[in-house]
Amino acid sequence: MGRNKKRYGRDTYDNRRRQDYMEQEAYIYGNTVRKPEPVRTKRDQRQTPVRKPRTVVRKNRDKARYMNAGYVMFLVAALCSAAYILVNYIQLQAHLTNLTKIVAIRESTLNDLKVKNDEAYNRIISGIDLEEIKRIALMELGMVYAQEGQIIEYENKSADYMRQVTENE
Repeated sequence: MGRNKKRYGRDTYDNRRRQDYMEQEAYIYGNTVRKPEPVRTKRDQRQTPVRKPRTVVRKNRDKARYMNAGYVMFLVAALCSAAYILVNYIQLQAHLTNLTKIVAIRESTLNDLKVKNDEAYNRIISGIDLEEIKRIALMELGMVYAQEGQIIEYENKSADYMRQVTENE
């Protein structure tokens, strides 16, 4: 065997492995590390043959790509109805928000009026002197207390209201 002939044994395999290792594990000087380029082999460079799709698959793809006028009109109608519903929904939400604000304002006004009414009532009640009213009724107007036989009690069977009728009517 001559030295010029290439040997395809373990020796050649080891040399190839060392060269691949040296290419992948090269030391990089500096403060940035670069990504090594992957080593492309002949196996990676081979391309798989492109197969033509079957006729059934091709026909289905063609049908999926094609949109006729009826389908387009259906999509337009669906889009318009969705837009109409969304716009109405937003308007109803805005109206509901406004009504909620109005209710809050009116509740605040009602509470203010209740407070003013209670203050006025308490002021009127505190200003009344019952002893003075009793004195004026008995002394100046000549009123007297009711006697035992003058008081008539009446039982109301319905709880609505009672109407008082005098004997003259």
